[in-house]
This record gives sequence, C-alpha cells and structure tokens, in this order.
Amino acid sequence: MLYVGCAQWTHPAWPQPSREKLRSYASWCNAVESNTTFYATPSASSVASWAAQTPPDFRFVVKLPQVITHERRLTNTDAELRAFLDAIEPLGPRNHAVWIQLPAAFSPTDLGTLAAFLHKAPAGYRYAVEVRHRDFFDDPQAAANLERVLARADAEWIPFDTGTLFSRRPTSFAERDAWMKKPRVARRTRALTAHPIVRYIGRDSVAETIEGWAYLVDLVVHWLSEGRSPTVFLHTPDNAESLNLARHFHTTIAKSVPTLAPLPTPTNPDPPTLF
Repeated sequence: MLYVGCAQWTHPAWPQPSREKLRSYASWCNAVESNTTFYATPSASSVASWAAQTPPDFRFVVKLPQVITHERRLTNTDAELRAFLDAIEPLGPRNHAVWIQLPAAFSPTDLGTLAAFLHKAPAGYRYAVEVRHRDFFDDPQAAANLERVLARADAEWIPFDTGTLFSRRPTSFAERDAWMKKPRVARRTRALTAHPIVRYIGRDSVAETIEGWAYLVDLVVHWLSEGRSPTVFLHTPDNAESLNLARHFHTTIAKSVPTLAPLPTPTNPDPPTLF
C-alpha cells in the first residue's frame, strides 16, 4: 500500500467546500501530516470530527505537541504524552504514526534522552522520528547510533528531503521563505521499518519538483517490491500545487506497480490543473 498526501488538508487554492474541508481532502489523498497538533493537544471532539470525515483506510501522521519535543525536550513528559495519545484515540486505525519532530539543537549527544523516551512510550503505537541536526546526516557514526536507538523501538526515521528546494537560489517570496525555514540536510534513502515515511519539498516550478523526485519514485517502487508500505508527503514552497502533485506522484508509481490500489475519486474534481 502507498499513502500520499500533503502538509495540510486545506488551502485557499484548492477546490474545497466551505465546510468539512478534511472530507474533501480525503477524496484526493489517502494521508495527511497533522501539523496542527504541534501547537496544542486537540480536543477529543475535534479528533472525532477528523475521524468522521475520513474513511477507515485514511492515515494521519500526528505530530507531538511542542511542549513535549521542544520545550521539555522529551524529559518529564509522561502526563503530556498520555493526554495526547488519549486525545487522538478516536482516530483508531487512521493513526498511522506518532511523529516526533525534534528541534535542530537536538544533537547526537541527546540520543540517550530519545532512547529513554521511546523505551517508556506506551506500546500499541507506531513512532517515527524527524531529526534536523546536521551531524545526524554528515557523521556516519551519529547516523548509525540513531538508527540503533530507533531499531530498538521499531521506530522509523522520517527524512525531510529539501535537496530540490536548495538546488538553486530562490526565485520567489515563497521559495525565499522556505529557504529560511526548512532544514538543509543530506538526502536519506534508507528505510528502517516496514512503514517508511518521506517528506519531500520541491520548488514553485512543477517541472523542477517532478524532476527532483525521480529518485524517490524508484525508491518507492523498490520499497513496494519489498513488501513495505511507504508514505510520501509532497510539499511545495507555498503548497498551492501540492494536492495535484501528490496525486501525480501516486499515478507515476502506479505506472510501475499496476497492482497499486487507486486513490479515491475526488468529490470536487475541478482544481487548477497542472498536467
């Protein structure tokens, strides 16, 4: 199974109704990054609404709140983690992974803290970790140490591939903004579990974005042949085109994997077409 999606489920440029935008989004893609949970633990009623608007085979990758990852740095967070996991319980099987995005200052010297956090984390959830400190990407020993920590918890390493974004200097406000905010780290192609997750960001140019993901197409086809179930999130600097790009990526994979389950049929089928 291949899951594709975007960094959000609503955007002014997308063809969505005024209400139940998530339901509309879920007719285009079968996964989404839940970034809103970074700012606060959602209410149970909000999560129940998310579940009601999506089919059982839809998948959320839910980001842990910043109080856990950035303010407390994974220390003394048992109560906050339990409250968060209780809050997202209405998602049921839609909860694909708990996304632990760590700050750029979280370095290889902090791996003991991550190991302790994962060891104590409640069972029954899939955990995936995103690191941004350059040493994890530039130092093979640091990468190997992180992989060992993750392997003990059967957790995945989420790479954020910004190579295409940084391939040449920005040409728009959105690209300049992304240059300032996104991590500039080496590309990573190694999966640790049966459920690899990749975040890919392109550029304003659709052609450049597609050209840059050629390696990812080959990688996903390979993962599928191994029996893995990858999730790929497609970003652009302003994300206006990411909805179409996510579907186009899935279509590209399906050309090499004819048995791939199709995406749903959009309920609002008239977006600004790119292809």
